Formats: sequence, C-alpha cells, structure tokens
Amino acid sequence: MSTNKVIHALYNDDDVLMDAVKTVKEANHHIEEVFTPFPVHGLDKLLGLPHTRLAICAFIYGLCGLSFAIWMTNYMMIEDWPQDIGGKPNFAWIYNMPAFVPIMFELTVFFAAHLMVITFYMRSRLWPFKEAENPDPRTTDDIFLMEIPVEDNEEELTALLNTTNAVEIKVIEKH
Repeated sequence: MSTNKVIHALYNDDDVLMDAVKTVKEANHHIEEVFTPFPVHGLDKLLGLPHTRLAICAFIYGLCGLSFAIWMTNYMMIEDWPQDIGGKPNFAWIYNMPAFVPIMFELTVFFAAHLMVITFYMRSRLWPFKEAENPDPRTTDDIFLMEIPVEDNEEELTALLNTTNAVEIKVIEKH
C-alpha cells in the first residue's frame, strides 16, 4: 500500500474558495479534489471537469422504458388476451395506442428514473455500507476543502495557499 502526502486547505466561504482555486490553477498545480457542503456554481469549469454524459444514459433508459411499454401493452391487450371493450375490438396495437399513452409515459419515466439512480451510484462508486471518503467532517457543514498532492514542493504550496486566505492548512499522509 503506497502513501503520499497531500495538503488540505480549508476555507469558510465559497467565493474565497473559487479565488483560491484560480490562484492554484494559475500557478500550474494539480488540484486532486474539492469538498464542499453544497454545490458551488462554476467550480466544475474552474477545475476543468468534463461535462457529464448521464443525460445520454437517461435518454437511452427512457427509450428502453418506452419499448418495454409498447411490447407489454401489445402482448397483454392484443396478443395474449384480446378483449372487445365497448364494441371496439383490438385488431391492432396502433388503433388502440391512444389508450396506452399514459402507460407508455409512466414506464418511460419509471425506467429512466430508476436506472439513472443505479447508474449514478455505480458511477460514483457509492455501494451500500461503503465507508465515507470525506477527509474532514466539517465539509458537510460549513467548511470548503481543497486537496492538492505534494510532489517535493510542500513549502511552495504552503506559501501559495497562505496567500489565498485559507483558514487552515494541513499536510497529511494519504493512504
């Protein structure tokens, strides 16, 4: 198991954090992770994170739900147990499709929502009973934390972070 040093710079304001991220990026240092108690608008762009592709998954999952709904209504109401309801026989699915629109809509939403939750948890590696990876419990309340790996430049990074109005700077061994 390898160990490496990281610097944790803690901030008490999101605007101060954003300015600190700009400063660290301008000095060509890599920011490993930023922990915040709430989403900070624009932080993803500053960190250079790519756009998410989860919306594409949601669309595909919705199509799967729609396809399942079409197959299910066709099988149940046309092929397996056709019924003559109100003198309107079920000869073809397309003639009865308007009656199936609520079912198609609900299954589209159901598949998209449930499969997106599963995809998000798998993508984020959030398994049941997983131990929290939060380095400081205060980041769930009111503190913002920026984690920067140390590569034989500890003094330089500490001096740089002291200029960014950090309320606390810690050098720790990360396992």
